[in-house]
Amino acid sequence: MKLVSYKYKGKPGSLRVGFMNGERIVDVQEAYRQHLLSRGEKDFAYNLKHIMPADPDSFFSAGNQVIASAGEVYKNAGELNLEEISLTREEVYLSTPIPNPSKIICVGKNYAEHAAEMKSDIPDYPVLFAKFANSLIGPEDSIMKSDATQKLDYEVELGLVIGKEASGVKREEALEYLAGYTIGNDISARDLQKRTPQWLQGKTLDKSTPVGPWVVTPDEVGDSGKLSIRSVVNGQERQAANTDQLIFDVPFLIEFISNLITLNPGDIILTGTPNGVGFAMDPPQFLTDGDTVTLEIDKIGRMENRVEAKGRP
Repeated sequence: MKLVSYKYKGKPGSLRVGFMNGERIVDVQEAYRQHLLSRGEKDFAYNLKHIMPADPDSFFSAGNQVIASAGEVYKNAGELNLEEISLTREEVYLSTPIPNPSKIICVGKNYAEHAAEMKSDIPDYPVLFAKFANSLIGPEDSIMKSDATQKLDYEVELGLVIGKEASGVKREEALEYLAGYTIGNDISARDLQKRTPQWLQGKTLDKSTPVGPWVVTPDEVGDSGKLSIRSVVNGQERQAANTDQLIFDVPFLIEFISNLITLNPGDIILTGTPNGVGFAMDPPQFLTDGDTVTLEIDKIGRMENRVEAKGRP
């Protein structure tokens, strides 16, 4: 199941959660209402605020139990009359799936060839840093190029979304704590990142980090350690790798991080980028106004964003 956050184009209103049904978006809360009515459960059908939240942050914060309930409706969509609550892509704006996660934890230097191109040693432990919600944008938004940086760079990454509270998790149980997978572009202002030992200032500029276009539940992805991953800038392939090259794989990362920090439903982990970033090219190739960055991860999807200089008319 592919879960999206959407709202009607050109109309006031809040973001809502939907799932992709072919090429159409079906509102999750309304679909669940139809599901309950089909079973004669009218009392629950008209009191769904807590049972099946409509807004994305509440939905993902509710965790895997609510996502599993949405999955039941998705699997039985053919038995319900969902035509009136389904929309085309042209009718909606897609947001980043979780606009205000409590945590965005990123992993640096998690592919050996990327560590080498950045002239770094392979780390003994995961290199962790944070982003904040101010940086998040969705699949239809432009990457803002702040005038504070002249060295804006792209980084395609496999994103993890946590589905239930995780503290002290063991590796063999780690995947049980996942709500799903997404795509992230860990946009980095290299000049800001490199001017101090701490990377934060180069990693969380306003409206700089695309995450999306949806969250794909683990049953549709399967083995997250065997996914092709690539980035393309203005039609030129820049990064091409496979998640089997991760130094610290998904179960290890969940175990490691959860033994330091309690992870909550809706938290996002970006797992690191492969080699091929603009900073390491000869000469370096940084993003400029009007560039287009396309990211693809096998079994998850494709996301494309345009770069827009801050303050451009």
